[in-house]
Amino acid sequence: MPSDREPDNDNPPPNTILVWVFIIMAMFALWFIKTPSAAETQNKTVSQVMTAAEAHNIIQGTIRADPTGGNNWSIIEGTIKTDKGPKHFEAQGRLTDEMLQRLTATGVFSEQPASTLMTNLLMNLLPFAIVMIFVYIVFLRQIRAAGKGALNFGKSRAKMVREREKITFADVAGCDEAKQEVQEVVDFLKDPKKFQAVGGKIPKGVLLVGPPGTGKTLLARAVAGEAEVPFFSISGSDFVEMFVGVGAARVRDMFEQARKSAPCIVFVDEIDAVGRQRGAGLGGGNDEREQTLNSLLVEMDGFDGREGVILVAATNRPDVLDSALMRPGRFDRQVFIDLPDIKGREEVLRVHAKKFIISDDVDLSVVARNTPGFSGADLANLLNEAALTAARRDKKKLDKNDLDEARDKVAFGRERRRLMDDEDKKITAYHEAGHALLQALIDDGQLPIHKVTIIPRGQSLGSTMFIPKKDFIHHQKSRLQNQICVMMGGRVAEELTFKDITGGAVGDIQSATKLARHMVCDWGMSPLGPVAYGETHDQVFLGRELTRSQNYSEQTARSIDEEIKKIIEAQYARARDLIKTKLDKLELIAQALLTHETIDGVHVHELIEFGEMRTPVTKQPPLPPKEEPTTPAGKDPKKIKKDGKGPEGAVQQPAGA
Repeated sequence: MPSDREPDNDNPPPNTILVWVFIIMAMFALWFIKTPSAAETQNKTVSQVMTAAEAHNIIQGTIRADPTGGNNWSIIEGTIKTDKGPKHFEAQGRLTDEMLQRLTATGVFSEQPASTLMTNLLMNLLPFAIVMIFVYIVFLRQIRAAGKGALNFGKSRAKMVREREKITFADVAGCDEAKQEVQEVVDFLKDPKKFQAVGGKIPKGVLLVGPPGTGKTLLARAVAGEAEVPFFSISGSDFVEMFVGVGAARVRDMFEQARKSAPCIVFVDEIDAVGRQRGAGLGGGNDEREQTLNSLLVEMDGFDGREGVILVAATNRPDVLDSALMRPGRFDRQVFIDLPDIKGREEVLRVHAKKFIISDDVDLSVVARNTPGFSGADLANLLNEAALTAARRDKKKLDKNDLDEARDKVAFGRERRRLMDDEDKKITAYHEAGHALLQALIDDGQLPIHKVTIIPRGQSLGSTMFIPKKDFIHHQKSRLQNQICVMMGGRVAEELTFKDITGGAVGDIQSATKLARHMVCDWGMSPLGPVAYGETHDQVFLGRELTRSQNYSEQTARSIDEEIKKIIEAQYARARDLIKTKLDKLELIAQALLTHETIDGVHVHELIEFGEMRTPVTKQPPLPPKEEPTTPAGKDPKKIKKDGKGPEGAVQQPAGA
């Protein structure tokens, strides 16, 4: 999100205590190296020093007059040769002028000025004073940083966002109804007297609800951009801390800042992190999250009014929010932002396409029709992937092939040139041919085959892709049965061709079972009647499904299992009968896949109708190869264990289907 944020001055400076500790230790080491210990110092008399000096046993020495000892009292120190090596010596006594001349004549002694008491104290205490100053500076900075953090611990982390480029409703597409809902908020912020004249009040809170990537945050920024008011942004997780009461303090501080900038908008993203239902799960009634929620409830609609502050929040889990948070007076209005329809997808593509150089042969309406179930974020990612693909092929513009490849990558996964031998390719080819043949035979024209490939994508070794001609709103029983039949086509083709089956149909079986269970338990599409069996209970505190309550008898559960099995077995038998009558067409499709690896839906229909492909197979030029990691020394690439995860082949439904 392009924004200029104020620098975060609440954080303390980088921790430099280790550097200072190292400096202090180095100073101590130098001091102890320079100052010999008492055990290593030899005490000598003046006469002994003179004898050693004249015998050339003194390496280096100094003579310093010491007035505190009387006239001619001197301190002699230096280094003397011994049997155990050089040692430090020290001698004190009276030196006559003659003795001084004899010592200096040796050439190893030097005279130093007389030291005073103050000088001695200064020389002895200076290193320790320097160390103490450094320690004081280090701890003072740490204490100030800690004190600053303690004082600001309850400060709100909401930051005022300043956009480099103002976001308006023109930059938000695919959610016209939602824009109309929040337009009233903009009108009120621009001219509040218009509403107050007739006694009206603007909603205190607007909750944006929708799947991820549908543009909830972008819409909130557009509201602030249209109204030209300050925009504070914060995440729900920024309120919750380990210490009880901190989140509540931050809520109060956030609204205090907002009142100073009123009229303004406060945007709380992912409010379910702090607004979950109270008194449920493992948290109890006095935990930090509930304290924060209580403070939020009071600030939104308590005794203290907050005129001019509009709270806009976003979540994709409205079912877990506390009922007190959802009542009128707090979040008065809920704006649902769904996945865009075909018209909305085209509008979203046109907004994002302004940033790209697109060829004239690209029809964005066709791209919108071929991307059902895509959110606004998915469409933006599609254009970006197409741009990356075009750049790698050294193109100047995005063409139709780049967008098609990017759509397949976003919807079905990236191609993986996995090493497969001829037997694996043959099994995968017949598996995918079974899916494609059944879809071509029983399709009602609403879900045509887009592409069939035996090149691995995602977790599957092959894919049969469909792209609907329209957005499906209703689940028709006949279409659901057709989908299960097509899912069984891969397993049936393996069984009829090789007289054996593989585990490649694992994804198909799981999807078919899930679909059949929905038909029986949720949609009433079985002899058990229009009754909903089973209720899913979400544990609010943990945020995930732990149990599914069984509000029916064991006999009913047995009947449900039997009905699910009947649906799948009936469609399996149907798939078997259809493929048996078209074994020659199955062979043609499989051989075409083994030859070309990827064929389009039109080729499947041509093989079934004419027995040959009359439309040429077009292939994109391969992308420049990336640098492959080198094989470890002593390893044979052919003997490296393959990743056996994922189905051999899978029916790839369109995104969101």
